[in-house]
Amino acid sequence: MKKALLGGALVLSALALLAPAPLQAQGFPTKNIVMIVPFPPGGPSDTVARIMAEGMTKYIGQNVLIENVGGAGGTVGATRAAEAAADGYTLLAGSMGTMIAAPTFYPNLKYDATKDFEPLGMTADMPAAVAVKTDLPVNNVQEFVAYVKKHGANVKQAHGGVGASSHMACLLFNKIFDLKPTLVAYRGTGPAMNDLLGGHIDYYCEQVVNIAPNAVGKKVKALVVSTDERLAVMPDVPGAKEAGAPDYQLNVWNAIYAPKGTPKAALDKLNDALNKALDDPETAKKLGNLGATVPKKDQRGPEFLRKSLAEDIPRWAPILKEASAEKK
Repeated sequence: MKKALLGGALVLSALALLAPAPLQAQGFPTKNIVMIVPFPPGGPSDTVARIMAEGMTKYIGQNVLIENVGGAGGTVGATRAAEAAADGYTLLAGSMGTMIAAPTFYPNLKYDATKDFEPLGMTADMPAAVAVKTDLPVNNVQEFVAYVKKHGANVKQAHGGVGASSHMACLLFNKIFDLKPTLVAYRGTGPAMNDLLGGHIDYYCEQVVNIAPNAVGKKVKALVVSTDERLAVMPDVPGAKEAGAPDYQLNVWNAIYAPKGTPKAALDKLNDALNKALDDPETAKKLGNLGATVPKKDQRGPEFLRKSLAEDIPRWAPILKEASAEKK
């Protein structure tokens, strides 16, 4: 009898060792959760991620802490997240740049955006805006396009890293109007915006969260937003159709991912906290003040995010490949 009991205990112990993750996930979370932002502090991805981390903290039972890991257009931080333990304690504040542009611009990328992550859901999306330095002698899209065509490579356009949203936003605008400026890369939104404010570069395209305060304060001139409607945060800036750029349509989405293989129990709790944070009026207010939109109920969750990624990759592929070829 003793031998039988001992044998049974050993079998149960062995089974527990073979499947520890689901058992541990049932009590998830028992410690702080880290959300990696793959860009420096102060940029749009960082701002949205901090709002979501604060919101999720209210409902997940532990602190959700931000870790900024910038470099290589967001791929350094995204790689770290992909390689992290799949236990629910490391998340990625992903974006179109890290999930769509990066695979084109970085052929030796160490992660596959479609295979190495568990999508949790969208957090927010927002249009981009094209802004120029205050002393550039243009006041609308038509004057600006004429100016860039006349001065060509003497015009300097900033972006916050190859594949970042600021890079993609200007790639689309430049392609529409066949503009060929000199591109100047920065390590993030902050340094790029500082040089635009200082007049060291001529123009910059970025999510409105970073353009709006400076445009309203007359520190830069915003010429167009990448949506048909004017935005409440920049009421004086025309939408794409009104500005004569009807094809300039872009909503930069932000989302949260976990490493592939994260236990379902942990994913379920994270998704629940994310949804409750998105439903929180305080979260909606903070995002709205930035010009961002909270995803509708039918535009949330893993499946919608997975579908959006699958649709956006072929849409952007021709633009990104052309830009990659020119870069070489």
